[in-house]
Amino acid sequence: MTEYINTLFTEVYKILFLLIPVLVAVAMIVWLDRRVWAFVQKRRGPNVVGPFGLFQSLADALKYMFKEIIIPASANKIIFILAPIVTMTLALISWAVIPFSENFVLANINVGILYLFAVSSLGVYGIIMGGWASNSKYPFLGAIRSAAQMVSYEVSIGVIIINVLLCTGSLNLTDIVLAQENLWFIIPLFPMFVIFFISALAETNRPPFDLPEAEAELVAGYQTEYSGMMYAMFWLGEYANILLMCSMGSILFLGGWLSPVDIYPFTLIPAPLWFIFKILLLFILFSLVKAIVPRYRYDQLMKLGWKIFLPLSLSWVVITSSYLYYFNLLPAN
Repeated sequence: MTEYINTLFTEVYKILFLLIPVLVAVAMIVWLDRRVWAFVQKRRGPNVVGPFGLFQSLADALKYMFKEIIIPASANKIIFILAPIVTMTLALISWAVIPFSENFVLANINVGILYLFAVSSLGVYGIIMGGWASNSKYPFLGAIRSAAQMVSYEVSIGVIIINVLLCTGSLNLTDIVLAQENLWFIIPLFPMFVIFFISALAETNRPPFDLPEAEAELVAGYQTEYSGMMYAMFWLGEYANILLMCSMGSILFLGGWLSPVDIYPFTLIPAPLWFIFKILLLFILFSLVKAIVPRYRYDQLMKLGWKIFLPLSLSWVVITSSYLYYFNLLPAN
């Protein structure tokens, strides 16, 4: 019995050791997001609350905690409450399989990439539940848009991942990173990296693909009827998903925790710091896109996903498999 309790406490400690930094990171990247927009648009951004405005996210969180939660009278109250919980929970449990180094991962399972793909696919349920349970036209339209958008771009992301799996022969995320010790996959698979990055923008409802919450058309989309901490949970889930997509991009194409050069003094930098640096680099690209690129129309969004990205990614699977087969480079396992 004592051994069981000790094991339970150890696992809980590991989970908290992972989740608390992720939650803190979400607050910090919101600050970074705003600073990048301000830099591009030549304004100051957060600079009042704390040094360099670093406590602005904390102030926002406190504001959400003390704001009244209003549930519309005609809403389905149970589903309305469950929706943000589902969104936030699915966004956080995805981090269980993300390796920050070769030995620093909560669950090093052999089908890690399938786990990530499955959990990220379920994320749309929280948005659909929130839009439908609100019993309002704008939230429902935003939820339907989000469902169609996620389905469209997850197909492309799935095909892109096949290219990486052909090069590694493993579904384990650690093995995918270790397969890039000599050559990061961004070099031979650069077109797939570009499509993955754009698809990740659509998958996370980021501009220029933020049509499910387009304020000019849908007020705030599926979040229109939410307030207080329930709105903050949607916000938390969205940014956790953005960080997750950045980490997937780093693992699949940028060598994960691997150093770009194997020379002094770069070898002194711990592996997790390299991984975090690459995630931040991709996130800054996310922010720059939001600050620079105008929003797409919905028909343009669907055309890009089904008529351009899907054929290109399928074609690249054929090219990659043919090249590996012809030069006898297919993984042995």
